[in-house]
Amino acid sequence: MTRITVRRNGHYFVEGDDVVLVDGEGREYQIPNRRGFALCRCGGSRNMPFCDGTHALSGFNAATRRADASISD
Repeated sequence: MTRITVRRNGHYFVEGDDVVLVDGEGREYQIPNRRGFALCRCGGSRNMPFCDGTHALSGFNAATRRADASISD
């Protein structure tokens, strides 16, 4: 199972055994930590698409945590 956790005013944390991260041109990224990794949500990371903690320094404030309260499987 793959699980993506939206961290409040922070990154997306991705966990799963078979996660593959691919860019817009179809190239795969090397995953830095197979047990889980964080993707940037603020747009300020110097290590895109991975989070480097910039959101904490920049005061990133997400507008919402979920787009729709009735999201289901």
